[in-house]
Amino acid sequence: MQLIDGKATAAAIKQEIASEVEEIVKNGGKRPHLAAILVGHDGGSETYVRNKVLACEACGFKSTLLRFEDDITEDFLLRQVDLLNNDPDVDGFIVQLPLPKHISEQKVTMAIDYRKDVDGFHPINVGRMAIGLPCYISATPLGITDLMARYGIKTSGKKCVILGRSNIVGKPMAQLMMQKRTPGDATVTVLHSHSKNIKEECLQADIIIAALGSPNFVTADMVKPGAVIIDVGTTRVPDATRKSGFRLCGDVKFDEVAEKCSFITPVPGGVGPMTICSLMKNTLLAGKKAIYE
Repeated sequence: MQLIDGKATAAAIKQEIASEVEEIVKNGGKRPHLAAILVGHDGGSETYVRNKVLACEACGFKSTLLRFEDDITEDFLLRQVDLLNNDPDVDGFIVQLPLPKHISEQKVTMAIDYRKDVDGFHPINVGRMAIGLPCYISATPLGITDLMARYGIKTSGKKCVILGRSNIVGKPMAQLMMQKRTPGDATVTVLHSHSKNIKEECLQADIIIAALGSPNFVTADMVKPGAVIIDVGTTRVPDATRKSGFRLCGDVKFDEVAEKCSFITPVPGGVGPMTICSLMKNTLLAGKKAIYE
């Protein structure tokens, strides 16, 4: 079994990005600028945004954080999005999800200029990805494919089971894995809460990508020897031994599954660091106008 170290891989990629940014600036180019909008005080969102700001520093980007209380109106937030759309210095920006219940996430996502949508959530980017055109690919699926590529994991002709059908991970992951690309060219099965025979399907898989948000869902009796296991789950579970009172738990029962597989991502330290790293890659593309002129 080989552990897939997302933390080390992300650090290496950020260093590569930083070197490219310094070369761009040295040659008179513009330093990439990522902006983020954070509404309210959700603990998970606070952590994610803080890590994104730190990643911007590591990559040599300019970053701007716009914070608002959770009682702002939808119209006010849409005006802020419009200001960022029209700010020539901002290359890409994100609106951190989730948003307060009275604000439509879909309406806000649709309002973002797809050329600055470095999260890859706008329907234009989603649609372009589905048919294999250049676009901003949503961060977690992009991070997973980067990990596979850097660890030399073979995907062509392999059976890939994806657990979960979310718009952020499951669906785009399925699209990427079935495309004529590397990593890709896999035979893909998507399983979810209404799927039958989940254990039997998983036992046939060469690659399992677990993105259910269900702690320890994948057990050793669901995994065939030599399978590749990518664990996207990050659920907070109570842990009295931790200062925080909780620990992060993946969708895979790591200790027992690790003995059977060829590659596996840990939680934390696997897919998570690559998600933020992928956002940095998209921001670099935005800064270079490499996809949309």
